[in-house]
Amino acid sequence: MPSRITSPALSVTGALDALQKLSQAADQAASQAGLPQSTLELVNLRASQINGCAVCLDMHSRGARKAGEADERLFTLAAWRDAPYFTDAERAALALTEAGTRLADQADAVPDAVFDEAAKHYDEPALAALVVSIAAINTWNRLNVITAQEAGEWTAQWAS
Repeated sequence: MPSRITSPALSVTGALDALQKLSQAADQAASQAGLPQSTLELVNLRASQINGCAVCLDMHSRGARKAGEADERLFTLAAWRDAPYFTDAERAALALTEAGTRLADQADAVPDAVFDEAAKHYDEPALAALVVSIAAINTWNRLNVITAQEAGEWTAQWAS
């Protein structure tokens, strides 16, 4: 299926730079806070699975492999609650990702229990980076899904 329009990230002046700066700021903050790149890739993949963003799934699965992710973790990510491959800290990050991605699915969009569990594993700088990362990937997902952007080999350049 061809894209509906050129990606707004490319056609709206300044949008790509702003979005890339947001993602880079989150990555830099995560690195400074000791949040593993593999965790960020899992977060990006999980949000992209929920949102059905083929572009981001393609790109971040490549990034996850580059970060050393094992196939069994990638293959079972959608069922992370039932798979033995994830640490408690990763589970907390994934739960926060799901809550932050599915804001309208429950009355208490991000329950205190979900946030508190994440706060057990991540200090405030790491949590802040995680929250910005979740917001950024959801923005990218929405731009791509609304405009039906196609996944493909061009995404490999972003994971290199």
